[in-house]
Amino acid sequence: MPKNDKEKELDKMYKDLLETRDKAREASKDEGNRLLKFFVGLLMLGGGLFMIFQNISVTSSWGYGGYFFRIGGFGLPNGLIMLPIIAGIAMLFLMDRKIFGWVVLSIGIVIVLLSVMLTTHLRWNTTNAYVFIVMFGLTAAGGGLVLRELFRKD
Repeated sequence: MPKNDKEKELDKMYKDLLETRDKAREASKDEGNRLLKFFVGLLMLGGGLFMIFQNISVTSSWGYGGYFFRIGGFGLPNGLIMLPIIAGIAMLFLMDRKIFGWVVLSIGIVIVLLSVMLTTHLRWNTTNAYVFIVMFGLTAAGGGLVLRELFRKD
């Protein structure tokens, strides 16, 4: 039996509908895979960084010998670096214009933070080659997956 024009048109519309459905399924499947790759990459990156940070020891020499900073024979005692903080707090309560007190207090806080950061030492713990390759491999592979999915152009 020959098909009339309406049946042909219906068949064509049905095929187009099936094709659109298949394309939507593929796009949805691809989007799910992209999201899975992103989170697997994030997990790998986090695991690698965790392993790296587990192999670093942090020590400080702040307060060692009672001096924060030493130039030749002159040393600045640790207690003396607290002087700007104390002076800034006193200025906040004594002066009418509080801006000077805040400036001195801020400078004192920056000095204390710098003294702690400048006396901090990082030391890499001894590890074997397998662990070294695993932790940096995880970090590189995870970072690559995350960056690829973030900057993918579709």
